[in-house]
Amino acid sequence: MTQQEQLQQWLDESSSIVFFGGAGVSTESGIPDFRSVDGLYHQHYDQPPETILSHTYFMAHPEGFFQFYREKMLCLDAQPNAAHRKLAELERAGRLKAVVTQNIDGLHQKAGSRTVYELHGSVLRNYCMKCRQFYGADFMVEARGVPRCPVCGGIVKPDVVLYEEQLDQETLEASVLAISRADMLIVGGTSLVVYPAAGLINYYRGDKLVLINRDATPYDRRADLVIHDAIGKVLGGIKT
Repeated sequence: MTQQEQLQQWLDESSSIVFFGGAGVSTESGIPDFRSVDGLYHQHYDQPPETILSHTYFMAHPEGFFQFYREKMLCLDAQPNAAHRKLAELERAGRLKAVVTQNIDGLHQKAGSRTVYELHGSVLRNYCMKCRQFYGADFMVEARGVPRCPVCGGIVKPDVVLYEEQLDQETLEASVLAISRADMLIVGGTSLVVYPAAGLINYYRGDKLVLINRDATPYDRRADLVIHDAIGKVLGGIKT
């Protein structure tokens, strides 16, 4: 039995599937992966992206933060790929119960997924730090320099979790609950090195843990099935 056939068989046997994904899910939509060899972390800036995307840097150098954010983080023209579309299809079929994602691009929802837990937030949501007024992504694109709230003048901050910031507790708890109740957990497109997000797979109690990633991960030995291939190709080949 091939790996793809094994994946298909387990999918056919499962009724409470959860997908946990990272940057690799969106690279096939043209969004750069932070940690790949040709990802953002290997390009040249005055400061490494880990520094620019930190809470400390954001507070001290908002101009530099927003320049980088607009150039590298806002990928609003990106479209869902085969992986996003198949997951939405599995949810519509009543088999997939939730998507837990480390991505901030909103592509799962764009593909039609409804139950999506965004661990690191979303570029599509932005809030004034003073009055909490909501603004969409277009506001951030059109703003010049540091985006300011027209209502009160406060800085409008993307609803994304920066380095040094805590994950949203409600989102985290909902993700843990979904994973702990799953009879099959598919982990895709993530290097599983970013904590606390990577630790979520420890809450899975079943015997169908599938890892789909181009490169090896620290959890490969614990998985019941490991597929080193493109996530869109693997999930796109699934029959629902």
